[in-house]
Amino acid sequence: MSIDIEWERSGELLIAAIIGRLDSNTSQLCGNAIESGIGEDDHGLIMDLEKLSYISSAGLRIILRFERQFSGPGKKFAICSLSDSVREIISISRFDELVTVSDSRSDAINDLSES
Repeated sequence: MSIDIEWERSGELLIAAIIGRLDSNTSQLCGNAIESGIGEDDHGLIMDLEKLSYISSAGLRIILRFERQFSGPGKKFAICSLSDSVREIISISRFDELVTVSDSRSDAINDLSES
């Protein structure tokens, strides 16, 4: 079981595409990898979950960790491209009330660029 992150930038937004399973076995590794990829000048983060096959409560804590890190004046955060199974977990846990959830990466970029 592994987790990978592919990085990309869109203007001032940092995009972390998470690939694999985000659970108790991989959440710490994923959190540390995202943290190490964030620079001092990064004020916006999109977590692209298109290639995330599963998320557990440990994975939800990672999302919450970065939502908190990117909250406040001048900071932006969103998750996007959720599969049906991940979207169901996000919805049931009511995380969709805590974070911006966009249908696609381009929607997330637009959503955060407008805010």
